[in-house]
Amino acid sequence: MISLPGAVPATGPDDGVAWHYGETFHESRALAEGEAFFDLSHLGVVTVSGPDRLSWLHSLLSQDVAGLRPGEGAEAMVLGPKGRIEHVAAVVDDGETTWLITETPDGLVTHLEGMRFMLRVEVEDVTAAWAILGDSVASDSLVDGRLTWVDPWPGVTPGGTSYLQPGTDHPGEGWRRRLTLIPHDEFDPTVASLMGDGLRPVGTWATEASRVAAWRPRALTEVDAVALPHELDWLRTAVHLHKGCFRGQETVAKVHNVGRPPRRLAFLHLDGSGQVPLALPASVVVADGAPGADAAGLDAAIIGRVTSAALHHEDGPIALALLKRGTDPLAPLVVIGSDGEAIAASQSPIVNPAGVSRDRPPPPGPTARGLLKGHRDGVG
Repeated sequence: MISLPGAVPATGPDDGVAWHYGETFHESRALAEGEAFFDLSHLGVVTVSGPDRLSWLHSLLSQDVAGLRPGEGAEAMVLGPKGRIEHVAAVVDDGETTWLITETPDGLVTHLEGMRFMLRVEVEDVTAAWAILGDSVASDSLVDGRLTWVDPWPGVTPGGTSYLQPGTDHPGEGWRRRLTLIPHDEFDPTVASLMGDGLRPVGTWATEASRVAAWRPRALTEVDAVALPHELDWLRTAVHLHKGCFRGQETVAKVHNVGRPPRRLAFLHLDGSGQVPLALPASVVVADGAPGADAAGLDAAIIGRVTSAALHHEDGPIALALLKRGTDPLAPLVVIGSDGEAIAASQSPIVNPAGVSRDRPPPPGPTARGLLKGHRDGVG
């Protein structure tokens, strides 16, 4: 779709698709009203086939996929031994093959190939043959007969949990996203047909603004080398706490049951009315003179980084940021862009600053603590 009239190429993690088609406001409005579709052909597509595919993937991924029925989907992660996010995938099965849509196909294939052993599975990167169309349309399907993954965000899927602060309404309740697999040789005719039906093509300017406004994390932006799913409120859709053993499960359970994530995702409203999104990378600091700030200046109070920034058609400049968990939710913040400009920001916590989920188990009483320590009477 980069060849459509008016297309302006995107850069960074969206290199290869359109940033917009010349009318950013109208594109954003069409997306919000469920009348738009968009090009995600820069995503990777990995297939796993063979009779052992679902049970094998179930043992490797953070989500329960063992019982996926044809056409049914899930979101899942590959976690490292310490529970850190390595890969994220939209997973959907067609009855014979499991399809994984991901932003890191090379690394995911390498990992899966290394875990095959003697099982009856075949892993293949089919990105060159398949493309992805995304949409926000409220209909049964975008293209009849094509395999589709429906984003579960922001619901809490079975086995998941939410780190949303109690009493907070989630702005993503109206979020609707669907990914449809299209063979590359059918892509252009499909786009022409959708436009003929009155749907509007939109670029990543609109889709990223909508994603940020819905507090929806993304692998290539919010995830760094040490990211835990708890920090991003991603146990909602991508982790099953009761499915059984998988790599990183011990850390996931420990942080959920008795620990706290060291950082938390927050939504930022940025001051100003700029015509383009904030330039990244950008750091977040506590405003000079506020509690927690150093009187010597802003640089001494860096408490996080902006992970995604966008210009929303209604909310203006907005962003997602990973902050130190203990940052005061009421503290005035300042964002320092890559050009050195300081921009005032207000925050809405996404992950509870207390660092606990809504269904965290209660702490053990004195008797239970004593038994855990090996004391019959519970006295240390």
